[in-house]
Amino acid sequence: MNGSAHAFLSRYGAHVIHSDRVLMGPGPCNPYPEVIEAFTRPVLGHLDPDFLSLLDETNERLRTVWQTNNLLTFPISATGSAGMEAAFVNFVKTGDVVVVGVNGVFGNRMCDVATRAGATVIAVEEEWGRAIDPQRLLDAHPNPQMIAVVHAETSTGVRNEIAPLGANKGDALLLVDCVTSLGGIPVLVDEWNIDIAYSGTQKCLGVPPGLSPMTVSERAMERVLAKPQSWYLDLNMIKEYVTGEGARAYHHTAPISMLYGLHAGLGVVLSEGLEEAWKRHQACGDELHKRLPELGFELWAQEGHRLPELTTVTLPQGLDDKEGRQTLLERYGIEVGGGLGPVVGKVWRIGCMGHTARLRNVKMLLGALEELVAPNR
Repeated sequence: MNGSAHAFLSRYGAHVIHSDRVLMGPGPCNPYPEVIEAFTRPVLGHLDPDFLSLLDETNERLRTVWQTNNLLTFPISATGSAGMEAAFVNFVKTGDVVVVGVNGVFGNRMCDVATRAGATVIAVEEEWGRAIDPQRLLDAHPNPQMIAVVHAETSTGVRNEIAPLGANKGDALLLVDCVTSLGGIPVLVDEWNIDIAYSGTQKCLGVPPGLSPMTVSERAMERVLAKPQSWYLDLNMIKEYVTGEGARAYHHTAPISMLYGLHAGLGVVLSEGLEEAWKRHQACGDELHKRLPELGFELWAQEGHRLPELTTVTLPQGLDDKEGRQTLLERYGIEVGGGLGPVVGKVWRIGCMGHTARLRNVKMLLGALEELVAPNR
């Protein structure tokens, strides 16, 4: 090593990239190999006809995964939190009433974003680890502008019911956070009468973080604000690029390589078959739900509403949260997530999503946990 290189490493530090991590936390998951290969493709301009064809095909694949015919179905050029923000700032103005279901971190975040958009927020709260009764959301206000809820709450591993909201929401727009559900469990946008939904690429779609797939109904587009407070997330302008025929209206420079990756990831999911992908995630979750209690881990999320792709458990007596997760990472190369909010240090979040959702990974984790808890049994 020459002097300049040594000086650089001494100043900034040498970092080892561990390529063999098995990502079984709340996200990101391990990406599909086809996705990583797609990142190596030559970069095209965002107005290149070949790239626009790929973008159109990506959007059509997203319609299939979302189970919708919505024309405005596309990936926001940012992570899932930007999808959340776009979903509020385009439809909510000062004084609008927004009912939000809150049974975890991301319901709380919805309240924060809606409040910043000027909404009068009515939070319908439920105990963490339990699902929200849809009727409580419907009864919270007689005529809200929007009802918003998280489908799969990443902080708790709980699935909230969506179909009853879509069937009984009246004139309200129904907004659903599908960051941890899209591609992993059924998400039926048209059947459930969802108006606005967003997701992330880094969970069940098997793509690294960086994009937020979004879909918006025609009914919702009729109510989009003429001039949302966000320029970057203004759907009026974005739609002229992603849905335009012939000449596309330039809005921002699309993240070309990320879109290559999403196109490839969606291709993997659809080649497997959407229902088969749901079954694969379910099989992994079922095995974890069956075997973890045998090792002293107690299932924490409400029975009947447990996510197969994200399992939450309380820890066996004698197992330290931080030390246990660090041992899993350093000795076995497996990442799991800790608890958030009121259950920090008490709950683990075990993800089995995207390419990671394989029974071989589940069995490897269970073997590692068996060794980990053995001294305390």
